Amino acid sequence: MKKGYVYILKCRDGTFYTGSTNNIDARVYQHNIGKGSNYTKKRLPVTLVYLEEFERVDEAFYREKQIQGWSHKKKQALIDSDFDRLISLCKGNVFDKI
Repeated sequence: MKKGYVYILKCRDGTFYTGSTNNIDARVYQHNIGKGSNYTKKRLPVTLVYLEEFERVDEAFYREKQIQGWSHKKKQALIDSDFDRLISLCKGNVFDKI
């Protein structure tokens, strides 16, 4: 089974795009030529700012959906590896949010 990756791209307008793939290089390239998603197509260029690797693509997809629900500040804390700030931004049970 192929490894999976969850990634965060920073768009030209400062927003973040979160996705998952089994080929990170090809996927970032697709985004930068306007074939990745409608969201990034309107905000080129994009830069890869965060990457997590998983044993399986479905694990990466699950993590993608988790991160997509996060605020911009929370994603920035993850990108910065600022785990104290990340935890402080969590609402409710911390272990359900990370």
